[in-house]
Amino acid sequence: MQVLKIVLVTFLAGMGAGLGTGFAGMSAAAVITPVLVTFLDMEPYAAVGIALASDVLASAVSAYTYGKNGNLDIRNGIVMMVAVLVFTVVGSYVSSLMPSSTMGNFSVFMTFLLGVKFIVRPVMTTKEEMEALDPKKRVIRSVLAGMGIGFICGFVGAGGGMMMLLLLTSALGYELKTAVGTSVFIMAFTACTGSLSHFAIGGAPDWPVLILCVVFTLLWARVAARFANKADPAVLNRATGVVLVSLGVVVFLFQLLG
Repeated sequence: MQVLKIVLVTFLAGMGAGLGTGFAGMSAAAVITPVLVTFLDMEPYAAVGIALASDVLASAVSAYTYGKNGNLDIRNGIVMMVAVLVFTVVGSYVSSLMPSSTMGNFSVFMTFLLGVKFIVRPVMTTKEEMEALDPKKRVIRSVLAGMGIGFICGFVGAGGGMMMLLLLTSALGYELKTAVGTSVFIMAFTACTGSLSHFAIGGAPDWPVLILCVVFTLLWARVAARFANKADPAVLNRATGVVLVSLGVVVFLFQLLG
């Protein structure tokens, strides 16, 4: 009975995380962590480590799918990634100096709001319009966006994927598919760094749960990424919005149960 429960819980967690990753570049931690904590009574720190590890392959495969379809900006993605990693450390340090924050629901709130935004005001920027921006300005904006995202990730502990998608589509003028492709490219590296540090500090993970989460997240991320790259922009905006709003509501309910 316990084995069946573990398989069911990890399947549902992986499905939600995979769809969020493949459609919107969302971090798997936003979904998997509260599910494991609520239904498997897992210690939160260990759950975050498993969620980040699940994110690595799912984001990498999604990035490959987007890249194969010409929807990935590697050059500016690397610039942003370096800024994110550096300022995650800065944000984490500042957070350690502050009293307990009331911003624990930041990632869920961002997920829901961003989903509504894609439904109400879809991103219809074309690649031609995106590429019209001066390359030097794009690099500068990538650095500034990475600094902001990294600081928020380090300070709050969540929300990186959502912030990346928001800034890529708004501040940097990316069309939606390239924004998601670049976001999952960055997330693959940040999730790898995060998961390794979690396991190094907290010890070995629960291997059956880790393996199941990795497999299910990878499966659904692959399905979502393939659909997203073939979809019409208007359809993709609505699908992304629905997935994000649904995940935001479900994760909030999981937190209430917890």
